Amino acid sequence: MSQTIAFDPVLLSVIQNGLKQVASEMDLVHEKTAFSPVISEGLDRANGLYHRDTGEVIAQGDTGLPSFIGILQFSTQHIIRLRRDLEDGDVIIVNDPYLGGTHLMDVRMLAPFHYQGRLWCYLSNVAHWSDTGGMVPGGFTSTATEIQQEGLRIPPVKIQRRGAIDPDIVQMVLNNVRVPEERFGDLKAQMSALKVGAKRLTALLDRYGADTVEAAIGELKARSERMMRAHITSVPDGTYEATVYNDSDGVVFEPLAIRLAMTVQGAQITFSFAGSSPPCKGPMNCPADLATSAIYIAMKHIFPDVPINAGCFAPLKVERPVGTFLDAQYPRPCAGAAAEVCQRVMESVFGAMGKAMPERMFAAPFGTSGNFSLGGYDPDEDRRYIMYMFSGGGYGAWKDGDGLTNGCSSLSIAKTQPIEVLEQAFPILYEEYAIRERSAGAGRHRGGFGLNYRVKLLRGEAKAAFVMDHGVTGPAGLMGGEPGGTLAIEVCQRGQVTLPPHVSKGEGYALEVGDWIQVRTPGGGGYGPASERPEAAIAGDLARGYLAKA
Repeated sequence: MSQTIAFDPVLLSVIQNGLKQVASEMDLVHEKTAFSPVISEGLDRANGLYHRDTGEVIAQGDTGLPSFIGILQFSTQHIIRLRRDLEDGDVIIVNDPYLGGTHLMDVRMLAPFHYQGRLWCYLSNVAHWSDTGGMVPGGFTSTATEIQQEGLRIPPVKIQRRGAIDPDIVQMVLNNVRVPEERFGDLKAQMSALKVGAKRLTALLDRYGADTVEAAIGELKARSERMMRAHITSVPDGTYEATVYNDSDGVVFEPLAIRLAMTVQGAQITFSFAGSSPPCKGPMNCPADLATSAIYIAMKHIFPDVPINAGCFAPLKVERPVGTFLDAQYPRPCAGAAAEVCQRVMESVFGAMGKAMPERMFAAPFGTSGNFSLGGYDPDEDRRYIMYMFSGGGYGAWKDGDGLTNGCSSLSIAKTQPIEVLEQAFPILYEEYAIRERSAGAGRHRGGFGLNYRVKLLRGEAKAAFVMDHGVTGPAGLMGGEPGGTLAIEVCQRGQVTLPPHVSKGEGYALEVGDWIQVRTPGGGGYGPASERPEAAIAGDLARGYLAKA
C-alpha cells in the first residue's frame, strides 16, 4: 500500500471515516447479536481491518476496546505466519494468549477478505466470552499455576472452511465450556460481524476503487506517524523511570514490580522493562504482545488526537521484557494479565510521562477492571449460569480539574452492565450501588471517586471468584497530590464476614441464599497539594455527600 496519490483532503477524510465505519458497523452487529450481557451490554469486544502482508492495523471501530488495538494486530501477524493455507470463506478461531492474546476468555476470529479475486486485507475481531472452561466459572482463577487450569486453549484453527462451518470444531469448543448455548450465540455473533464487514468493505471499494483506497491507507498511516512524532518531539529528551506494583500474583502474597525506563530521543521513545519482577507462579503473567499493546493505549491516552492505525505506533520502540513476568511463556497462567497487569503497565507510562511533562499529565487512575464472576444454578429457571462483571472507579486529577468519578477502566471503553439487566438475567440483587465516599485522592484537584456495591444471592447456589488490584497501594498522585483509596472486598457466608487473604484476589467462595459480596473500588490520585484546594470546591464535595463517611 505504497502507491503515491495527491489526495484531496475531503476525499481522504471520507475514505478514513469509511474504513472506520466498516469496523464500527461490525462492532454494532457484534453487540446486537451477542447472547451474553458482557458483550451485548458491556461492549467487551472489538473489530478491525488489518493489512494483508504485515498484519498491521488499518482501522478499528470507534466503540471497540482500546486494549485490543495492538492485540488484534499481533494476533493477525501470528496467524499470517502460522497459517499460509487460508482461502476465501475461511474463518480462524484462536484464544492462545501466547499468540498475540490476552487471556483465554478473549476469543479472536479472523477472516481473509478477498476483492476481485485477490486477498485485500484481513477482517478480525475479539470478544470476551463469559466462560472458556477451567477450574473457576468465568475463567478468572486467582490460584492457577499453569495455563491448562484456566480453561480451553485454542490454537489458530479453521472454524469455517470455504464458507462452511466445521461442526467438529464447534462441538469440541462447546463441550469444554459452561453454558454452551450462550457461548454458541456469542460465537455466531462474531462470525456475523465478519460477514457484515466483508459486505460493507466491498461496497466501499466498489465506490472509490481498490487502488485509491489502498493509497489512502498508506497516506493515513504516514500522517498518523507524523502526528505522533510531532507530539513526541514536544517531550524533553531524557530517560524517565517509574516503578509500580501489582498487589500479588494470587498464589504468593508478594508485590509484582513493573520497572519502566522510558527514553525520549527526538521523535522516538524507547520503553524498557528490564528489572521488573521475574515470571510468577500465579495467573498474573503477561504476554509480551499485551504489554506492548498497553503502551500503545497509554500513549493514545496522552496524545488522543492521533488517528488509530499502524503509523500511530511506529515511533514507539518496545524492548521485549525477556525474563520478567511481562513476557509470559508456556505454560505460565495469564488470567489476570489483560485486565490488571495491562493497566499497571499503562500506569508506569503515565508515571514516567508525569516526570517528563507534569503540567500536561494526570495522576494515576483507579487501575483495575474489578473482575468479578459468579457461576451457579438457578432453580427457578432450571438452568446453570455464569455472570461476569467489571466495575468502574476514579480517574486521576490534572492541572485544570478533578478526576472523573466511576469511569470505565483505562484500558477500555466497555461500560459496566446495567445492574437492572444483571438482576433480570441472574438470581442476584444489588443491595447497594453508589459512589464510594472518601475514596478520591486529595489534592489541589482531587481524584475521581470509586464505586461501592453489594451483590446478594437470591436463589440456588453459586461460586464467586474475583481478580482485582490496587488493594495494597492506592493510585499515585501527581505534583504533591495524594494517592486514591485502595480496593476493598468483603465476603459474607452464612452470616460470617471475611476478607480475602490476598486482599484483591480470591476464588472458591461458595455462596448460599442470602450470602453477599461487597466491593469498594479505588479512587483516582490527586494533583497538587491538598492544602491548595479551594474552599468552594471542598464545600461542594461536602454538600454532595462525597466526604460524608470517615
